[in-house]
Amino acid sequence: MRSPEVARYSVLPGGLPGPVYGSYRVLADEPLLVNMSVSSRRNDSTGSEYMEHAPCISQIATLLADPKRSAMMWALMDGSARQTEELALMAGLSPSSASAHLARLAAGGLLKVEERGRKRFFRLAAPEIGAAVEALASASIASQPRQIPETLKRANPMLKRPVAPASLLQARLCDDHLGGTLAADLYQRLLDAGWIEQFDQRVVVTHKGATQLASRGVFVQALAHRNAQIACACPDWSERRPHMGGSLGAALLQLFLQSGWLTLPNDSRALQVTATGQREVHRFARETELEMAF
Repeated sequence: MRSPEVARYSVLPGGLPGPVYGSYRVLADEPLLVNMSVSSRRNDSTGSEYMEHAPCISQIATLLADPKRSAMMWALMDGSARQTEELALMAGLSPSSASAHLARLAAGGLLKVEERGRKRFFRLAAPEIGAAVEALASASIASQPRQIPETLKRANPMLKRPVAPASLLQARLCDDHLGGTLAADLYQRLLDAGWIEQFDQRVVVTHKGATQLASRGVFVQALAHRNAQIACACPDWSERRPHMGGSLGAALLQLFLQSGWLTLPNDSRALQVTATGQREVHRFARETELEMAF
């Protein structure tokens, strides 16, 4: 699984110099080398051999299938460490029941335990765990009907929008790009300004958009060398509207971080918006009256 950490940008394929934004380069990233758990095999390999070496997804799915356990996992999505009693309250469990569920999650490798005196604190075992849980949340949102009757929402709590720690709602990591309210608003501005166009699930960068992005140090032609879509509409589970994914989404996040508009604390998926970022990110793709005249 790809790490949710921000993609590192270095040089273009072939060693070509890249575009510069201020004193920073925003470039196509290096080819991603993934250590796959399924080794290369000849075409005559049997199904049992693949089963033997395939990741044990069902074990993780079983752990997350329980609503109480998934609720406690969800409460830890911001990278924080929480006590058993606090997680029990959030999930509507007794401390003893919560302790049993947390023990299963820790034994399954999804959580790690920190001993602080007599207290036990739990946090996500790795950033990849948070990325996986968020991907499942996005998939659940994308698979739901656009309009869900209120009676069905009351009857099935799983149809309600996930409620996450407040720190994740404004700006957060979503795989290698920006998610949250800030990202969804940016995506809408890109559409309104004519920098991108969306046709059903397909998103394209317009000539105007490529020109404007290049003036800000993001070269679409360079991003085309990556083994990913240049632009795509990624479902945002907290906003129920899309934000920018693909290599363009990753490049924009890198630009915002390098410019000091966003910061990423250690062991957290929540991005902090700086005072400068509050101004500059909201100005990004927001055309002035003079620009609109042309």
